[in-house]
Amino acid sequence: MPVHLYWGEDAYRRGQAVEQLRAAAVEPAWEAFNFGRYAGEALIDALNQAASAPFGGGGRLVWVEEARIFSHCPEGELAELARTLPHLHPNGHLLFTLQGKPDGRLKSTKLVAKVGEVREFSLIPPWQEAKLKAQVQQMAQERKVTLSAPALQLLTEAVGNDTRRLDNELEKLALFAQGRSVDAEAVGALVATTAHTSFQLAAALLAGEAATALRVLDELLRRNEPALRIQAVLVNQFRTWLWVRVLIEAGERDAQAIAAAAEIANPGRVYFLQKEVERTSAERLGRVLPILLGLEVALKSGRPERAALESAVLHIVNALR
Repeated sequence: MPVHLYWGEDAYRRGQAVEQLRAAAVEPAWEAFNFGRYAGEALIDALNQAASAPFGGGGRLVWVEEARIFSHCPEGELAELARTLPHLHPNGHLLFTLQGKPDGRLKSTKLVAKVGEVREFSLIPPWQEAKLKAQVQQMAQERKVTLSAPALQLLTEAVGNDTRRLDNELEKLALFAQGRSVDAEAVGALVATTAHTSFQLAAALLAGEAATALRVLDELLRRNEPALRIQAVLVNQFRTWLWVRVLIEAGERDAQAIAAAAEIANPGRVYFLQKEVERTSAERLGRVLPILLGLEVALKSGRPERAALESAVLHIVNALR
């Protein structure tokens, strides 16, 4: 299939897919002639190259990054796209990549989806623990790393949805294990599990301990923990606490049912989560997620990280009173 559209915020997995396609389509000896990389504004130039036959051996790959035709498609570019796609060389590949979701209402998006391959590389939301664990397990299998159940849990908590870091950590674990099973002790020794400190931050917030929360936050920032990673852990934890508390107040007592509804991979955690939220209410916990959403917007808008995080910490403590 000579037309490809790869989209999604997981730049690492998306980049891996691009390299796999490049390796499959283009012979290294002829790469200088048969591989072209274009910015989204240079679509016409890219289409002209994509329509030409490969030079020498192998195929041709033309890669267009952040193509604007999937968010706003001028008629001229749409016409050129429609004219070119039926005439791509059988050994040629035209690849579009973008971080955001393509607008499915546009004719350009519909055209590419009709004749080509569309692959999504979205980040798994940090609160979907079961999917995160499945992703860690899958990538571990690809690296031929066998993880014990506690090791899988610890590694998932440490890396979250950061697939680049996950791949790097699995490479370290593979070198360490040399074919042996990896236990939680090995993960704790080799992987920087700063996510645990982020969970300590969440616990301090839940307890209303502003001073402790600010101290833990300061430690995280001094260790260069990414601000959005801290925010993601807090979203995950408070969402889980909210679900558990809502179900408790609704009269649900079955741990399996609570685990399924709250997307908790290990039902054994439910008992401890119930204890953690027994002194608060769903109404109070429900005030926290909008604050964390506002924190995400602030961080992505370029607000200074420390100021945004400290402000959110104080607002959360007040909201839980």
